[in-house]
Amino acid sequence: MAAHVLVTGGAGFIGSHLCDALLARGHRVRALDNLEVQVHGPGTPRPDYLHPEVDLVVGDVRDREAVEHALEGVDAVYHFASLVGVGQSMYEIERYTDVNVRGTAVLLEALVRRPVSRLVVASSMSIYGEGAYRDVEGRSAAAVERTVEDLRAGRWEPRDGSGRPLVPLPTPEGKRPALPSVYAMTKYDQEQVCRVVGRAYGIPTVVLRFFNTYGTRQALSNPYTGVLAIFASRLLNGKPPLINEDGLQKRDFVSVLDVVQAAVLALSCPHAPGGVFNVASGRRFTVAEAARLVAASLGRDDIVPEITSKYRVGDVRHCFADIGQARRVLGYEPRVPLEEGLVELAGWLEGQAAEDRVADARAELEARGLSL
Repeated sequence: MAAHVLVTGGAGFIGSHLCDALLARGHRVRALDNLEVQVHGPGTPRPDYLHPEVDLVVGDVRDREAVEHALEGVDAVYHFASLVGVGQSMYEIERYTDVNVRGTAVLLEALVRRPVSRLVVASSMSIYGEGAYRDVEGRSAAAVERTVEDLRAGRWEPRDGSGRPLVPLPTPEGKRPALPSVYAMTKYDQEQVCRVVGRAYGIPTVVLRFFNTYGTRQALSNPYTGVLAIFASRLLNGKPPLINEDGLQKRDFVSVLDVVQAAVLALSCPHAPGGVFNVASGRRFTVAEAARLVAASLGRDDIVPEITSKYRVGDVRHCFADIGQARRVLGYEPRVPLEEGLVELAGWLEGQAAEDRVADARAELEARGLSL
């Protein structure tokens, strides 16, 4: 059945793709977005890629009047509005907390007065901190952390109490959160307060934990965006991707088209409310492998990634997804392999300009003692 759907952050990277998919399924779509300068650039009235049938409300999720206006006549809400980026969150603490936590509170208070049939919340794999591990005997390893002393010495792999390396495993939704950054804390706050309020007021709520998402429309000039877009920005400017540690940290890179697939399923699946779901590809790559794949897709195999042997506060060693729950409950099945997704990304990148601001971001972190 067609619905009137609000997407907060709907003019952004993932949100705009979601708007396309919802329109294609016959829904009416409204987007609430403040057109953040760091994402969209200065003076952008409406992104060219945003579908013309999307009713764009330019406003901030912290603005009660804007939120109330955006909710008029709406049947369902996707809450995707958020500041993203681990590194920046560690020094723009007030802004990240204000937008991500208070903004969510403003939205929820409005939803209490104007309930909807479903609320779908975008959370993040960052809430796990380190992913799941086992020791060499096969026992689950709890509360895995790396010490500053180990990191300064370049001992990147987590170890057990006897100094033996731990073995990384796909991370399930049941893993206890670790919250290694301000960004992770705000995303966990978002998902938990939405679940609490949803239960209290009878608003069916679904939480989606996105892993490393990539694809067209990602903000290439934002140095705190997804790592593949950051690599692409460097390569487009003839510079090597900068890789922390030794490049062997493992991640799960998921196409924005697969993320949107899961989000659409979360709206219609009768068993989704109350659930928390990893949204990922179910595959793992090292960051160095991913950088080489991005370079190959752009025809820049001649540019070799630079391994910095540095560590950024808030980063983790390994985190990749167990997507079994999304498969079983939502019927989700990733369709876009990384190799194919990067070919599509490369085609889009041909017409894009990317201002490389990575060096400035790294200098900011180093000046604050957040990059070792």
